[in-house]
Amino acid sequence: MNNGKGKQMPVLHSDEEAEAFVETADLSEYDLSGFKPVQFEFEKKSAQLNMRLPEALLSAIKAKAQERGIPYTRLIREVLEKTVAK
Repeated sequence: MNNGKGKQMPVLHSDEEAEAFVETADLSEYDLSGFKPVQFEFEKKSAQLNMRLPEALLSAIKAKAQERGIPYTRLIREVLEKTVAK
């Protein structure tokens, strides 16, 4: 994907290729407009929650999660984390 904003990102097939690319490339020359932020989850999930929702709400949550390409439980967890972080 190149929108005239810079070079297209190469396809990297290994961690070694990625490390070498990042070490030598000037990333300001590349079109990064197609990149999306990601959040890694490292904390162990040791508690479990069981809750009832209206079917329409659960369907909407699943659809939104699918749009983002994440499991619906992760979307629910993100919403809860944002709420308590305020």
